[in-house]
Amino acid sequence: MTKGTGQKRQHADDLIALLDTADRLPGAVALRARSYDLLSAGPGMLAVDVGCGAGRAVAELAERGVRAIGVDPSEPMIAVARGRWPEADFRNAGAYDVPLPDASVDAYRADKVFHELAEPERALIEARRVLVPGGRIALFGQDWDIIVIDSDDPALTRTIVHARADMVAGPRTARRYRNLLLEAGFKDVTVEVQTGVFTGLAMLPLLTGLAEGACSTGAITREQADGWIAEQWARAEADRLFLALPMFMAAATSLR
Repeated sequence: MTKGTGQKRQHADDLIALLDTADRLPGAVALRARSYDLLSAGPGMLAVDVGCGAGRAVAELAERGVRAIGVDPSEPMIAVARGRWPEADFRNAGAYDVPLPDASVDAYRADKVFHELAEPERALIEARRVLVPGGRIALFGQDWDIIVIDSDDPALTRTIVHARADMVAGPRTARRYRNLLLEAGFKDVTVEVQTGVFTGLAMLPLLTGLAEGACSTGAITREQADGWIAEQWARAEADRLFLALPMFMAAATSLR
């Protein structure tokens, strides 16, 4: 294994571990359940979960009687998903080129995906292509400019949040969900916001990642990053950590 390959594998392993931790949080469980309700997911349906990651949603949809296909551009993610749920259908592909025929699925789901896309409009054209007439789409994700963190240094915290947001392809895509769906020709567009409040140790990797990202861009110094991370660890250990994360959920019906 080359050094570059090893680093990619470690990055994938770290990401999977973080996603697993986040997926087990009560708020995340409820959010996924709400996504299935918005899709009217039930027996006999065919759905595609774009950006499926390690495949948890595909497995949960199967429990509802849905035949779900998981699509993800990351080969390590797809390998993990296949290992965990070998009976499920997982395919290595991205949101711009979903490997399905025209008008072939009843539901399209994308969770924490569209902020990674430079061209969300292109992904929605592809979503309309694969959806049957009257099919349902549901998009979920955070607005990276809106992360509420209690800290002794609010100015530094603001700098960290915005610097990390600027590293994302579409940091404010979630606030655009409604307009993006309307402009792509979907109807019956609805938008909901659920805010997760976190006060324990589980979110420390996310907070650490925010500071490390800001440091990597030069927005803050190494000393500032280390000090801010240390403060958040101390808050968590003293049961004083506070993080509020609004999640935007948009759903619509295909006109195609």
